[in-house]
Amino acid sequence: MKCLVIVLGPTGVGKTELSLRIAEHFRSPIISSDSRQLYKDLIIGTAAPTREQLLQVKHYMIGKLSLNDYYSASNFEEDVINLLNELYQTHQTIVMAGGSMMYIDAVTKGIDDIPTVTQEIRDAIYKQFNIESLAPILAELKEADPEYYALVDHNNYKRVIHAVEICRMTGRPFSSFRTNSKKMRPFKIIQIGLNREREELFNRINQRVDQMMSRGFLDEARRVYPFRALNSLNTVGYKELFRYLDGEWTLDFAIEKIKRNTRVYARKQMTWFKRDKNIKWFHPNDENAIIAYLDEETSLT
Repeated sequence: MKCLVIVLGPTGVGKTELSLRIAEHFRSPIISSDSRQLYKDLIIGTAAPTREQLLQVKHYMIGKLSLNDYYSASNFEEDVINLLNELYQTHQTIVMAGGSMMYIDAVTKGIDDIPTVTQEIRDAIYKQFNIESLAPILAELKEADPEYYALVDHNNYKRVIHAVEICRMTGRPFSSFRTNSKKMRPFKIIQIGLNREREELFNRINQRVDQMMSRGFLDEARRVYPFRALNSLNTVGYKELFRYLDGEWTLDFAIEKIKRNTRVYARKQMTWFKRDKNIKWFHPNDENAIIAYLDEETSLT
């Protein structure tokens, strides 16, 4: 059976370097499962692989979108499954690496077949959100789909808005499309989780933010600043630098906020990943043990 090796873990843990070595071991390309590395204008702020790393191993799902392109976990599932079908013609094992929780789940578990929202409905609801905030949209969700209203995080505006988009477009509750049934895949999935001690991870995150700034992250943020309202830029790092460019914050304060919010995101990632009992956890420095484990698991197919 064909195998998909997934290297996952919190931001800053060291997924990129290890995934390169695993990919070289299996003579495999790498599929990125980072939702922001998909955008070709977001290089420094997403810690995308360097030019040298891209030459070292063939990568997919990096830099394929423009900032204004709509993309979702459902799109990712479809694109990656199609890509895997193609790559398995010439490879026994494929490596996927990244930390976007929903995108990884889309490949490992599948996404419910929910209709694609029209651009007109999406534009209308985001215009309402920007003018009136989330409260009236939440109220609409409560009336249209009380079941999902009771489940969803009311502070997660993306999920609230998406649910109301579906309700408006179909006239049906969003929850009626959710089956929560895991899809079967015609390949073996092996998930490698990387983690470090909290202090070690947080120090790496702080250092990486400093390195991004020295590489020109502020200039990158300045280039995409005119498009700041796009969903693709609603992400840690860019949001904080936009506040500096708005004149609201000092640069030092914005940088400290990036570090803090990145650490918060890392904790959310670990909370999400720890729910999946199929993940085998390692310290990133345990390369020999990881390779030995993968050799054993891939040989069992």
